[in-house]
Formats: sequence, structure tokens, C-alpha cells
Amino acid sequence: MRAPADPPEARPVSRGEYPLWDAALAVLNEDLAATLPEQGPLRLLAEPPCEAGEPERVHVALDDGEWHGGHLYPEAPEDSAQALAIVADAAQETVAECLWRAWPLCAEHDLGMHARDVEGLLSWWCAGSPSGGGPGHIRAAVGALDGLRGP
Repeated sequence: MRAPADPPEARPVSRGEYPLWDAALAVLNEDLAATLPEQGPLRLLAEPPCEAGEPERVHVALDDGEWHGGHLYPEAPEDSAQALAIVADAAQETVAECLWRAWPLCAEHDLGMHARDVEGLLSWWCAGSPSGGGPGHIRAAVGALDGLRGP
């Protein structure tokens, strides 16, 4: 039983409720499986709205239901590319804060990478080594880290 001041429980989001978020999360889960195979897939959880008439708040969560950071706004993505960028950011925040690790890591520099649009393709970008070990570079398209386990 929960106390009256406790927030309501988040519910698992069913496939198809948020098609752009679903598709983006499937792409991110490819990279998660390739780089953190011991971690279960990320999933979407929804919290009821704070006030009547507002949309529910959808979060990118770990397989165990834990998440961190802001929520995804249902009306925000204009297209699948924008949805992928938003979900990539939310996924990284959840992984970093809940698992206490940068994700994904560049195998060459052992640094966390960030999603960046490169000529219309969302890609994992590494800043390179600040100590002269190499310049920043694109490692792979988001969703394509499976073939890049080593430098």
C-alpha cells in the first residue's frame, strides 16, 4: 500500500502507443545489446499526468524499471530522426545515472560518445583524446555499434 503523497506507479508502455519512441528505442537497444550485453533492453514507462488534461510522462527506463532524467514529450518529435536523437539522449542519461557509467564508449579512446547529426544521419561521436591520442571522430551510426567492438 502506498502513502497518499507517494507518486503513482509508472506503467509499461505497450508497443504501438508511441510508434516514434518505439522505433527509436529499438535502434538504441541494438547498440545497448552490442556494448552492454549483460544489460537487458531499455523500455518505455509512463507516469500518469500531474494535472488533469496533461499528457502522461513517458521515460526511457532500464529493464528493471529504473530511470533518470526528464520525460519524453509525446508531441515533440516531428519525425523518426528527431525521435531517435531525443531517445538517445534520454537513454544515455538513464544508463549514466542508474548504472554509473558512460555509454556508449569509444573503443579507441575509452570515452563516452554522444549522438550527433552528421549529414542527416544520427551518429555516435567521440571527442578524441585530449592528451594527443587522436582527434574527435564519428564512430558509427546510432544503431550500428554491433560491428565495432574494438578499435
